[in-house]
Amino acid sequence: MTTVLVTGATDGLGKALAARLVGEGATVLLHARTRQRGEQALADLEPGGGDLRLHVGDLSSLAEVRALAQDVLDAHERLDVLVNNAGIGSTVPGGGARMESADGFELRFAVNYLAGFVLAALLRERLAESAPARIVNVASAGQMAIDFDDVMLERSYDGTRAYCQSKLAQVMHAFDLAEQLAGDGVTVTALHPATYMPTKIVVGAGVRPVSTLREGLDATWRLVADPALAGVSGLYFNGTREARADPQAYDPEARRRLRELAERLAGT
Repeated sequence: MTTVLVTGATDGLGKALAARLVGEGATVLLHARTRQRGEQALADLEPGGGDLRLHVGDLSSLAEVRALAQDVLDAHERLDVLVNNAGIGSTVPGGGARMESADGFELRFAVNYLAGFVLAALLRERLAESAPARIVNVASAGQMAIDFDDVMLERSYDGTRAYCQSKLAQVMHAFDLAEQLAGDGVTVTALHPATYMPTKIVVGAGVRPVSTLREGLDATWRLVADPALAGVSGLYFNGTREARADPQAYDPEARRRLRELAERLAGT
């Protein structure tokens, strides 16, 4: 039975993906920021032919990210897919003001990118042991090049920029990991699932939805579980179509700088 860890699985796209996968017979490791939110999501979901397991951790704290990874390793002998889906938008929380994580990092960079970076680093061996396996980073078409002189946006903060650079960082992370794991049977992809789905991030920003949740779900499920994409790695997709990310994603030097920064911040 396939075992899939979905972060941010208590609402929106993550919850819809968990519901589909467990209905297809997978063991879904449902990540929640708090136990209360997780237990409510479990109550809402039907296990179908699969199994639901709750794992809790606040991704704005690297200590909790590490504890989450260890909890998964202790509880499950195999892990077939890691879906780095959890994220925060440009205005929620904070209303557009600059916020910091528990570790003192710009909050969107910490939650949207750094948490997934650390999870992948801590779980990659288990994924390789379970190969063929997949890592999917749920990013966005909203991307802005990273200013390595002000990654934490301390000099000039803008919520949209913070969100967009964190999403580009997820794509860069996917490209980097795909190269590192090429011989281990673990594929890594990133995608923009759909444009302005009716999720908490979109509604909270006061944006009118454009795409349906089903569109984003279908695109994400495809990278997670479609047999036709077995072996596909190191690519970015816009919906179901292969696409080009921001040019910085294809700059090996920029990816190296980002990777080394993340390793230093996370102590990995």
